[in-house]
Amino acid sequence: MEETKTMTVNKLIEEGINNSYSYQEYKQLVSDLLAKGKSTGHKQSEALTNYSMLNDRRMKRLDKTLKIDKSITEVFSSTNTKVTWLVLSEGWCGDAAQSLPVINTLARLNEGIDFKIILRDDHDELMNNFLTNGGKAIPKLIAYDTQNQKVLNTWGPRPSIATKMVNDYKAQNGSLDPQFKQDLQVWYNKDRGVNIAQDLVQLL
Repeated sequence: MEETKTMTVNKLIEEGINNSYSYQEYKQLVSDLLAKGKSTGHKQSEALTNYSMLNDRRMKRLDKTLKIDKSITEVFSSTNTKVTWLVLSEGWCGDAAQSLPVINTLARLNEGIDFKIILRDDHDELMNNFLTNGGKAIPKLIAYDTQNQKVLNTWGPRPSIATKMVNDYKAQNGSLDPQFKQDLQVWYNKDRGVNIAQDLVQLL
């Protein structure tokens, strides 16, 4: 039974890879939809479009300003690996907008890492195999060995420090309110991708 499930998950991952976007294609898709007043995803609303617009600016800013610590770049540049990093995402997701530029920058340091993005709502069956506490939280990175058809690791939806912040706040308050979500984005801006990079080194 477990072997059958693994085969099914692998098939879903490979289908996802075959229908994926590069980072540049994903950013272009988000921009093209925004030009039509839309966001990615099966549900459309003014709020989601506004989030997408904000995230579009975030990604462009991070692409220009992001600097990865030398100790991290040396590890990524020197590690001999062959893996696909398949990330489930949506343009309206604030955590994705903060994470994808970092993931892209790190993947570009190592020619053995093939970074691909797919939309969560278009790959519901795959998403259901990689839930976080029962939820379809994104971004979700699946490190996949295509040669041996094996899931090596996963990461997401947030870096480890942000995850602790979220869990602690939920434990105290029950749920995340708008003020916390704003505070979380402030933390991302101050952290400048450091925690994400530190987490992703562990995937190598």
